[in-house]
Parts: sequence; C-alpha cells; structure tokens
Amino acid sequence: MPKLSVLSEIQRKSMLMWPCIEHDDTPWTPMAKPLSESKVALVTTAGLHVRGDKPFIAEHTKGGDTSYRTIPRSAGAADIIQSHTSLGFDHTGIYRDVNVTFPIDRLQELVDQKMIGSLSYNYYSFMGALRDVTGIIEESGPEVARRLKDEGVDVVLLTPT
Repeated sequence: MPKLSVLSEIQRKSMLMWPCIEHDDTPWTPMAKPLSESKVALVTTAGLHVRGDKPFIAEHTKGGDTSYRTIPRSAGAADIIQSHTSLGFDHTGIYRDVNVTFPIDRLQELVDQKMIGSLSYNYYSFMGALRDVTGIIEESGPEVARRLKDEGVDVVLLTPT
C-alpha cells in the first residue's frame, strides 16, 4: 500500500483533507446463488458515457457532477468515451482500452465461459473524485439501484477510474 510520505506536500494535504463518508450500518449481502447462475451488472466511477451522450461536467461549486449515464451492454468499446474531469490520474490506459476500467469484453468472455450466468442490459457510469457525494447518496445512487433491481441484477461489479 502506498504511503502518504511518498506524495508531494500538496498531494498529501489533499488526501488528508479529502472528505470520506463512513458507514457503520452498511449491510453485507451474501450471494444468493452461484455466480454461474447470476446476472451481473457493471457500474463505474470513471466518468464514461456513450459517444453523443451528455458529457460529465465539472460543477466545482456543487462538489461535482453527481448524475449518471446509462451505457447499454450492446455498446462497443469504440462507442464509449470518457469525460471525467479529474486531473488526478492518468487517462492514457482507458483511452487505449476501455476494458482497463470498464471490462465489457472480459465480462462477456466470462459469460461465454459460463462462469457468469448473464449480463444486465444496461451498465451505469458516475463521475468519481467528487467533493460532495450527497447527490449520489440521495438521488442518482438509489435510482440506479432501483433500475438494477428491476432488471433482476444479482451482482454489481463496481470499478473505479
């Protein structure tokens, strides 16, 4: 695990002051059935969206863009672009292969190998690196959760930027 001491003073102070919500009441939900019989969805905080969809925007006065984008499972890697506004990470890998953070091809391979039962019709993307996640906790997060539940999703793979 990286130590804060290897970071620059600015990065270290930023990390120490980063707001982090702690949940003592987060429930653990055991798997109800084997992964090979489960429907799996993909949710990311990489700020991805389908080409032509509304990009994520930097709303610094509001703590960030807490909306989400729907990415149909049928979208190919060339159809998905990133509009994440953070400068805090290297975007190069994602630009070269979206599977680095949004493993759409790898999940399909696992279905083909019968290791995963099926995939959801839609995947979802949020923008990470938010200063205020209230909008996700109170609005967009519960909405995406309802959509996943309505589709009968058993497992969600959450990937970061």
